[in-house]
Amino acid sequence: MMDLVLTKNFTTPNAYQVEVYEKTGGYQSLRKAFGMKPTEVIEEVKKSGLRGRGGAGFPAGMKWGFVPQNTGKPIYLCINADESEPGTFKDRAILEKDPHRLIEGSILCSYAIGCHTAYLYIRGEFDLPRRRLEEAIQEAYQKGYLGKNILGAGYNLDLYLHRGAGAYICGEETALLESLEGKRGYPRIKPPFPAVQGLFGCPTVINNVETLSALPYIIERGAEAYKKIGTEKSPGTKLFSVCGPVKKPGVYEVPLGLPLRTLLREQAGGLQDGKVLKAVVPGGSSVPVLTAQEVEQVNLDYESLQAAGSLLGSGGFIVIDEGYCMVRALTNLAHFYSHESCGQCSPCREGTGWSYQILKRMEAGRGEERDIDLLLDIGRKMSGATICVLADALAMPIASYIAKFRHEFEYHVREKKCLFP
Repeated sequence: MMDLVLTKNFTTPNAYQVEVYEKTGGYQSLRKAFGMKPTEVIEEVKKSGLRGRGGAGFPAGMKWGFVPQNTGKPIYLCINADESEPGTFKDRAILEKDPHRLIEGSILCSYAIGCHTAYLYIRGEFDLPRRRLEEAIQEAYQKGYLGKNILGAGYNLDLYLHRGAGAYICGEETALLESLEGKRGYPRIKPPFPAVQGLFGCPTVINNVETLSALPYIIERGAEAYKKIGTEKSPGTKLFSVCGPVKKPGVYEVPLGLPLRTLLREQAGGLQDGKVLKAVVPGGSSVPVLTAQEVEQVNLDYESLQAAGSLLGSGGFIVIDEGYCMVRALTNLAHFYSHESCGQCSPCREGTGWSYQILKRMEAGRGEERDIDLLLDIGRKMSGATICVLADALAMPIASYIAKFRHEFEYHVREKKCLFP
């Protein structure tokens, strides 16, 4: 049976309390890490092959290695818990059920990069996770896992919780930094990258909740144990939040490389009675959709999904059945991204809004013959033309939904109504 890296404590009662977490072996990796040099911790994470689980999939250890140690400036860790993508709710599960795992992982990362002040940026709407984290941070200070001279190792770390104001764009790493500095959450132009010039102009590592929560296992059990799970290029496990008309929606930890159909049928229980699969969005609402036929042929890892024309993304696994209209699905997405565009870049500000207006017109039976190609043209002009990838997050679904389900869009325009009741 596969080792559970992230969800080991999800079924343990009160695992969010420090005493329970300690009984499951919690915080033991710190003692091992403090016996290693920080550079050795970084090398161990590099050897594990852990890739960032926030969506980009960049190797975590390599990212830490970019942090300069000789600037004389403080080094910061920013923990990205601003999970806001439609269909993605896997980080929230860690925050609610096992917050000490995240805190332990954050201490390991901070020690490795030479950070003594870390910030945990949490989505403003997350009330229970916020309360669980506040309690967990307080407990960690009381137990000597945070603060001065942690476990007598001579290492100091303070961890601060910061609530966002509910803007989706603040999940983008540089917009998160702007927000933490008290400014409007606008993404920054890169370079310079945060590792060199991040929070308050200082070297900064920004990591996702799931990424950091994998570290206690990697340090305690070693990189080789972690690499035994998953595939050669995509080692380890991944959390998928499954939603849609399935029998068992929820959050599932699976080894990377698992056939997509296995997650759908065995973990999520397959579709509800009477439903027939039409499509799956495998990695959060922003990634290209897969047809039911493609679902049978794809594995859940970075390389397989990229080869299939989609992305692993955040792990938001959205199931769509034959009874649901793809025009309506895309209209909902366009509404979300047009509402959440920060407005800094014209192609995004205007393009997401125009796309939503066209789709809304089409959905209401007032579409025009030119609208489908117009949508594709707007998507092409948004793609790669902005500071961050929010415009691409709508452009990719526009292109894939129309390419794979164009007949539904044409029906809306031709018949002035929906194919589905």
